[in-house]
Amino acid sequence: MKQNLLSFLAIALLLPMSLAGQQNSADPNSAPQSDSSSAKSTNGFNEWSVSIGAGVPLIQSSDMTSIKNGNGKNLFGYSAYVSVDKAITHAFGLNLQYDRGETRQGEVNTKDHTPISGNYPAGRTQYDAISILGDLNFSNLLRRPDNKSTFRWALHGYAGIGSLAYRSYRQDPGPVYNQTLNKEIKPFKLNSLFGQAGAGLKFKINNRFDIEGRVMYVVTGDDEFDGAGVGQSGYNLVEDQISDNFFNTTLGLTFKLGKHESHLMWHDPLQEMYYKLDVLNDKSQDLEVCKKGDVDNDGVCDDWDRQLDTPAGARVDGAGVALDIDLDGVIDLNDKCVSVPGPVENNGCPTTMDNSATGFVTNESTIMKGIEFDLNSDRILPSNRPILNNAINYINASNNNFKVIGGTDTRGKEAYNQKLSERRANNVKNYLIQNGADQSKLEALGRGEKDLLYPECNPASKCPEWKNRANRRVYFEAK
Repeated sequence: MKQNLLSFLAIALLLPMSLAGQQNSADPNSAPQSDSSSAKSTNGFNEWSVSIGAGVPLIQSSDMTSIKNGNGKNLFGYSAYVSVDKAITHAFGLNLQYDRGETRQGEVNTKDHTPISGNYPAGRTQYDAISILGDLNFSNLLRRPDNKSTFRWALHGYAGIGSLAYRSYRQDPGPVYNQTLNKEIKPFKLNSLFGQAGAGLKFKINNRFDIEGRVMYVVTGDDEFDGAGVGQSGYNLVEDQISDNFFNTTLGLTFKLGKHESHLMWHDPLQEMYYKLDVLNDKSQDLEVCKKGDVDNDGVCDDWDRQLDTPAGARVDGAGVALDIDLDGVIDLNDKCVSVPGPVENNGCPTTMDNSATGFVTNESTIMKGIEFDLNSDRILPSNRPILNNAINYINASNNNFKVIGGTDTRGKEAYNQKLSERRANNVKNYLIQNGADQSKLEALGRGEKDLLYPECNPASKCPEWKNRANRRVYFEAK
């Protein structure tokens, strides 16, 4: 049994050391990695550690006990443990632990080799155990967000199961010292299953070492562990229970493995967040607004002003450029016809109409072009409204009367297209009148598909769609 347990322990100890060595030597040229709140080993935290400790086991629930409660001398045994610990997150880890010890219980200490004058026996139990323990870091898990104190104390909770091998001995009452083997349990058998749970208080000495006081309660699951007897007979009936349980109080030392400065179990993500915020605050600089001033006093700082000599009183856009709503090259401050394009020499207003032999409105009438429609629709599109709104000002400022002429592309029947063009012309005329155009200057006509802007689009399949769309239009002629 000893050989099996020692072999298992040696493998357990060598495994994390070899893993740590591989991490250190995997990339000797790699740069150190920065801290992060993540639990991955690639983010700059040590995760492996080895712990050793020693203490005193005290049988509390059995036929023969170590604690006498004033009815005799308490009997103290010894215990020791070694464990390999792996941090999974900053608040949880797993420990592979080996325990070895001896409990002493009953009437006398069997190590004294003295006979028993009373009516009750004495016993001792040598045990070896391998277990897997879950490690919950309560201090990290429940740490208050506003707690900025140095993190050096930590309360841990442990619980786990494993295999418990033991040899229990009994000394019977009598005038002559005697001691016999009561029972032996081999490791890694079904009847060797046991559990333990408890708590420990750790103190961080430095980045490599911790010291811990721990109290564990061990449930053996076996009524013969104390050596009182075998089966339901004799001294084994002193107490009515099916498991001999004991407290194990230890003081231990933890050595943290790895190349990084901080161990994951001592990492407080909130403190890291506060640290990074402090660093950012230290790096922050006061932002100086309008460092270069605002020379033209247009309300836009010269740092991003695209027109540094804006005339006083001119309205500007976000880039500090004077507004020119009708895009005629005359800024609105100097434009006498703000919404109607006109030449600079006429203060931004249109000149008199130029009527050609065909009667089409030319020159300044370009403001009234581009009124197009969707296929088989007489609905005025939102994109047409700015053109029509400018046309209202133009029409009212002109001395001419105008024909509002609707057209279509060559899709559909000619009679249908004629009616569609009339509806388009009337809709545009009505829109102009409703929004302030002089009704007496307007006449609506429909020409169907007879007056195409692109005559080559007959049939419509011969042209791209943008040309057919341009044929679906309303345009103006001066009377």
